[in-house]
Amino acid sequence: MKQNKYDDSIFFEKYSNMERSKNGLEAAGEWHELKKMMPNFLNKRVLDLGCGFGWHCRYAAENGAKSAIGVDISQKMLSEARKKTSSEKIQYICMPIEEIDFPTDSFDVVISSLAFHYIQSFEDILSKISKCLINGGDFVFSVEHPIFTAQGPQDWHYDKQGNKLHWPVDRYYIESARNAVFLGEEILKYHKTLTTYLNGLIKSGFEITGIVEPKPAEDLLNTVPEMLDELRRPMMLLVSSRKK
Repeated sequence: MKQNKYDDSIFFEKYSNMERSKNGLEAAGEWHELKKMMPNFLNKRVLDLGCGFGWHCRYAAENGAKSAIGVDISQKMLSEARKKTSSEKIQYICMPIEEIDFPTDSFDVVISSLAFHYIQSFEDILSKISKCLINGGDFVFSVEHPIFTAQGPQDWHYDKQGNKLHWPVDRYYIESARNAVFLGEEILKYHKTLTTYLNGLIKSGFEITGIVEPKPAEDLLNTVPEMLDELRRPMMLLVSSRKK
């Protein structure tokens, strides 16, 4: 059984109360940059891996997608996604994203938001994506930045007074599981280097068309005090690519 922390009732309740969970894409600190990297969805068949509450599926449908399939391992996440979705263009499938096996050329666009750091092999998922994505199709994804995932616990180094001194980076080149803490709960993540993400794409036949290490949007920096700390180290990595 693949990791499914999001069906844990306590963790899911905490996740559901995050601003990005309650208020959608506009409340996500990286969305102002990720939105620019999204392709034209008009008449496209879209696959969203690790779709969560379905925000990106609905965005694709609202912007002209012919169809959108969201895949997620969590029944609780998909139950919420279905409640929020009225479009008949959208379908949700409960399965680990590592186990997708769609027919060749099934999709024109594949997207994934903050999911690949939960899977062990980026190479394996790239192989599956390459199979089901048409030549010339777009693949856009976000992950937690390797600097953010490297050390493991994902917390600042503090002084004796509790002030944040710096973000520790350790074992960067050791790609392996990390026991991280997210929303006060322990959760398993897989650290991968920047080389693995970018060279993985190139070796799998993708042309990289954009890379962004997003800073929070100005309105969030001005209204959410803790967002200022996000200027001290990258938390996310956004990548857009096209299958050759």
